[in-house]
Amino acid sequence: MGSGRRRRPLRAFRLWRYRRPFGAGLTLALGGVEILVTQRASITVILTAGADSLVGYVLPVIMVICGLLVVLNPRQRLFYSVVGVLASLGSWVTSNLGGFVIGMLLGLVGSSLAFGWLPDRPRRRPWRRSRRREPVATGSGTAATAGAAAGPAPEPRPGT
Repeated sequence: MGSGRRRRPLRAFRLWRYRRPFGAGLTLALGGVEILVTQRASITVILTAGADSLVGYVLPVIMVICGLLVVLNPRQRLFYSVVGVLASLGSWVTSNLGGFVIGMLLGLVGSSLAFGWLPDRPRRRPWRRSRRREPVATGSGTAATAGAAAGPAPEPRPGT
């Protein structure tokens, strides 16, 4: 009885997650968190002289907020992804080369995924062609043999 109750919230979360750009928002937010962590690195690790400026902390926070908003408000994902790209690129100058390039790349990838996400897209069919078997006619007649001799109708090419 206990395992059924545990599966319901997990299933509800999974359904909620599949209806929004969850991976894109998570990647964008992780990029911002990584840049914030490198901002707090020791002085021997810090590469840029302006790392203690306010902009060095504001841009990663904007990235984290945009990552959360992409997940929580997917209708406005295009705006949040553009802001996320600009904040990621701006972190190159202001935040230790964008969190030693890793945070900046995570932000760019997350923003690109959010920009390209399409809601309610139908699932693709696999490219493999499955051979459809014609129903075998019972009985002997010219119609049954004529259909078997002709073979199955050609399938339309994908994309046309």
